[in-house]
Amino acid sequence: MLDAKLLKLPVNSHQHHHEHHQIVVGVRGAAELSVDGVGSFLDTWKACLVPTEARHDYCGDHENHVLVINLDPLSPVLDSPAHADYERMAGVFEKPRTIQMDNRLQGLVQFAAGEFDRSPDNEPLHRHLAASILYSMADRIVDGQATRASRHSISPDAIRRYIVDNLHRKITVQDLAREACLSTSRFHEVFREVSGITPHQFLIQTRLDQAVRLLSSTTLSVSEISYRTGFSSQSALTNALRKYKGTTPSRLQIGDRVA
Repeated sequence: MLDAKLLKLPVNSHQHHHEHHQIVVGVRGAAELSVDGVGSFLDTWKACLVPTEARHDYCGDHENHVLVINLDPLSPVLDSPAHADYERMAGVFEKPRTIQMDNRLQGLVQFAAGEFDRSPDNEPLHRHLAASILYSMADRIVDGQATRASRHSISPDAIRRYIVDNLHRKITVQDLAREACLSTSRFHEVFREVSGITPHQFLIQTRLDQAVRLLSSTTLSVSEISYRTGFSSQSALTNALRKYKGTTPSRLQIGDRVA
């Protein structure tokens, strides 16, 4: 669910995206990030929140070191304590944002960075320290004042139809919230109550369900099915099937031919 490491960002700009939430915290020197076009300058008093699938550019000066905390929204089992922990953090990642750390939070980050340096191979220690930073940061962001929408105001079936109708293009949780005529934070909260899973999980599951159906019932290539179901590449679909369904495109296609 959660991992963390100290990194030195390259001086030359790089770009990527990933299927998990990420926090990048300044530890030494300075770094620059641009997340979906939103610029962020990191020094030792700032952190940048990068939502899942957000494309971001990054680079740093020669002295920079950052603490990177990765939070995978799909890895915890749904009824596990780890998943409940993730749910409490989800509202923090509604959008890219830069956080100005106060003295206590900055001190916690510097302490954690020192422990990472002191014990570079102690991954359990790293995860606990990263979780402390994450919770402290979330506590400063989420003020608990959001009002509840009626659970009857969202229909998972209607959301599924919207996803299927737009399956070939990139769909964000913000898009789903607009379809439901709710703010992103309220949509996330109510959808979780109604369906038992997060909007992002529902989106991935719907894409994968459609991909499985096409793989097992058509002669379309894996590349074409990847495009039709909104995955960035054939390998992205293969990795998602392996990770979340425990299978591969070739197995599904072979199973259909045998049947």
